[in-house]
Amino acid sequence: MICSYCRSDNKGNVQCDFCGAPLRQIRPKVKNMVTLDMCELPFGQLITFHTYDLLLLLRLVRQERTNAYDLMRTVQKAPEDVLVDKDTLTFAEEQYRLYTKRMKVIEGILIDRMGYKPKRVDNQLLAKLKSRLA
Repeated sequence: MICSYCRSDNKGNVQCDFCGAPLRQIRPKVKNMVTLDMCELPFGQLITFHTYDLLLLLRLVRQERTNAYDLMRTVQKAPEDVLVDKDTLTFAEEQYRLYTKRMKVIEGILIDRMGYKPKRVDNQLLAKLKSRLA
């Protein structure tokens, strides 16, 4: 088996004889499409995503978190003559907390890989990374 890091040939080992890298570990590849539903995947699966895909997913989760926050604040600041049931307010708060936790998980993975979490994931950042991948 050929090591994906140092390209040395190894004979049926689990670890590379030269650099010690695991030989059976699959390196992440860029996916064709990233959806918001993917943020619900467990940590073990998220860690296998390519950094580019994690940035896209972070952007989606941050946007959804912002939407949940706006909904929560709108419900909280509703005029007193408008009746808002407690379930609606609870749902809005739970959604905000849920997306905050998911955002933190993705940011943590990115910190481990990149050494920082991007303040903003915009088209310019994604384009730079995409050009380096080609």
